[in-house]
Amino acid sequence: MTTLQSVPALGTHPASGSLPSRAETRDRLSKATYDLLVIGGGILGISTAWHAAQSGLRVALVDAGDFAGATSSASSKLLHGGLRYLQTGAVKLVAENHFERRAVSRQVAPHLANPLTFYLPVYKGGPHGAAKLGAGVFAYSALSAFGDGVGHLLSPAKAAQDVPELRTDNLKAVAVYGDDQMNDARMALMTVRAAVDAGATVLNHAEVTGLRFTRGRVTGAELKDRTSGDEFGVTARLVLNATGPWVDHLRKMEDPNAAPSIRLSKGAHLVLKRTSPWKAALATPIDKYRITFALPWEDMLLLGTTDEEYEGDPGQVEVTEKDTAQILDEAAFSIRDQQLSRDLITYAFAGLRVLPGGPGDTSKAKRETVVTEGRGGMLSVAGGKWTTFRHIGRTVMKKLEQLPGHPLGEDYESVSTLPKRLPLPGIANPNAVAHRLLVDGPAPGPRMAADTAKHLATHYGSLSFDIARMANENPQLAERIHPDAPEIWAQVAYARDHEWAETADDVLRRRTTLTIRGLATDEIRAGVESMLQK
Repeated sequence: MTTLQSVPALGTHPASGSLPSRAETRDRLSKATYDLLVIGGGILGISTAWHAAQSGLRVALVDAGDFAGATSSASSKLLHGGLRYLQTGAVKLVAENHFERRAVSRQVAPHLANPLTFYLPVYKGGPHGAAKLGAGVFAYSALSAFGDGVGHLLSPAKAAQDVPELRTDNLKAVAVYGDDQMNDARMALMTVRAAVDAGATVLNHAEVTGLRFTRGRVTGAELKDRTSGDEFGVTARLVLNATGPWVDHLRKMEDPNAAPSIRLSKGAHLVLKRTSPWKAALATPIDKYRITFALPWEDMLLLGTTDEEYEGDPGQVEVTEKDTAQILDEAAFSIRDQQLSRDLITYAFAGLRVLPGGPGDTSKAKRETVVTEGRGGMLSVAGGKWTTFRHIGRTVMKKLEQLPGHPLGEDYESVSTLPKRLPLPGIANPNAVAHRLLVDGPAPGPRMAADTAKHLATHYGSLSFDIARMANENPQLAERIHPDAPEIWAQVAYARDHEWAETADDVLRRRTTLTIRGLATDEIRAGVESMLQK
């Protein structure tokens, strides 16, 4: 591992094509008049900014924290049709989810998503019978035009070969279906890049301190740069509130008497070291409505999730002892005890689902997107799910196009005329990229390790070659950040120069996997902070 003493010398010269400085971005934001100001850098805001910029609008996007810094990087990491929605008869919804899932994983971001086989174990005395689940997974796969194979039943013995930690006591059968998986933080970041490539101006760590009004209408926002303390403002013809769990906080800035529009549900997850290979994920029914997931992810095992109403400060959401116990207890329905040792836990995280306001159990509430207009003309968007992030961006844009008086004007492309499957930056076959990285290493120096090549290819796509070039030019940047993780120091310099990384957490939690692996040591954190100051 690179020693702390050597880190300050790394990456002292930002790469060509680097991002504008924060001061330059603040200046640009404060001097221009934007068509659309998006407040909130979660995936809903990012997707809307991307589609708006594609349409030819002048777009600004700001977030008080990091891009995807809250719930958008605290998901179950799935692109899925929603098997449980079939129970409620939401056939059309499942078909639409499948369409979006396959578009993202096949055409938009095949370098950031990968297919994942799911095993749904059927135990004696469980909430569902084998025949019902067998029919369910067949229907589920039919709704995706059998693009992931035909849903079917598997013998317990065969399933245990692929998932050695599967409990086989009283296991009657295993239903099989296919979905997709991603690193949500990386997917969000690439979508930010796509928005910027389309012309958007973006700034993270920029907190809204107030709204601007012109004759009673919201026409921008006052902001404070959290990294420097500088205050500035942005003027826009239309403001979109896409702040997720904070959506009502911003609505009250517009109208102190605004009634609550949402409620929050907490979803907690645990990340554990794996005790054996996992060739498939487990989706185990807990009751009639809930499923607990065990997902092989980033060489680790991801367990979750919980679903309970949350009424506290969104910024203080955390995994409690009760959450940890619940996740481990529910996982124990289908996973052997040795894999569920607390000693294996490397990280825990929680996010907040934004649900429409109203009574009832949060686990049964619809995951729908709600768009409302306030008395000052500010639009607020909340809710939805990761799988349909592109669809949500298009939906919000259609809503903006239909507003009375056309506040955005009419001199731009309608979202309905945009390419339906525009790819995200770096699109490439990740296997081909990994092969190239291994073959094209520096002649005199050591070749890139296979796990590093695979990691770069599946998190950056063809942009991996930019990182490899940095590592080739500076051998120190080619060294691993930690011996037990595939990441190299070039990724830190790249995150600083090209991916808006401002803090150690930006790098360790969202642009790399060091934190989720439990490897973000004090020494590494100090080294990252030192490099970010260059």
